[in-house]
Amino acid sequence: MPVAYLFIVIAFVVVIVMAKTITVVPQQSAFVVERVGKYSRTLQAGFHILTPFMDRIAYRHSLKEQALDVPEQVCITRDNVQVGVDAVLYMQVLDPHLASYGITNYGFAIAQLAQTTLRSEIGKIELDRTFEARGIINANVVAELDKASVAWGVKVMRYEIKNITPPKDVLSAMEKQMRAEREKRAVILASEGERDAKINAAEGDKQKVIKASEANKQQQINEAEGQASAILAVANATAEGLRQVGGALSERGGLDAMQLRIGEEYLRQFGKIAKESTTLVVPGNLSDLASVVTMATSIVRKERQ
Repeated sequence: MPVAYLFIVIAFVVVIVMAKTITVVPQQSAFVVERVGKYSRTLQAGFHILTPFMDRIAYRHSLKEQALDVPEQVCITRDNVQVGVDAVLYMQVLDPHLASYGITNYGFAIAQLAQTTLRSEIGKIELDRTFEARGIINANVVAELDKASVAWGVKVMRYEIKNITPPKDVLSAMEKQMRAEREKRAVILASEGERDAKINAAEGDKQKVIKASEANKQQQINEAEGQASAILAVANATAEGLRQVGGALSERGGLDAMQLRIGEEYLRQFGKIAKESTTLVVPGNLSDLASVVTMATSIVRKERQ
């Protein structure tokens, strides 16, 4: 029986020694090994054998990107308005040795530093710009955290603000301001639409008057051209008639025919006057009729010469 107990004890000791000697590091993990209380080496993913009772795994780090929630805190803006801001922080361990011996708790330290940096950044801008300046605030916080976390072997990947919560009275005032701004824009748009409508109507009336005046002008031009053409046609016809008369007078017997024609016309007009009037003036000497015809004939001869 004592021998059996001895084998059990030896087997138990062997198991303990193997447990302290054989180590398997998971993927995306790193173990920091100390030998007799002093840093020895960093174990990467895989199978490793330690020196029993001398080596021990002091720190275990995940090399994956970690998300750290930054609790909500009260920040004061440049225009002295208190807002509640919470965020989320993404970081990754790059150097397990520095992450083990550079600081006690790098997660807590980075969260505290993120809060203080955020308060400083919020204090630089007014409340109205805090919502639109999230990207700038995030970038500035990451830049400040990177400067401090280099000594801790940690890389801050991203910092994102989740919520910005102003006080209720400020929210109510902002809603009233936005409502007034919308009403103002609506009034401006309505007035601009009415102005454009009046301008369009006036422009239409102007074009109408211009078109009407142009049409009237063209009508007058056309009438003037028509009258000029008619006058020219009458003049041409008269000239042609005179040429025909002159040609006829130059022929034999033409002068006698003209005298006869003038006498007939004189008698026709004289008879017309006698019909239209109750009073008739008759020349004292009827030979005046022949003298009138002779006078007209002499005038025609002078015109021909």
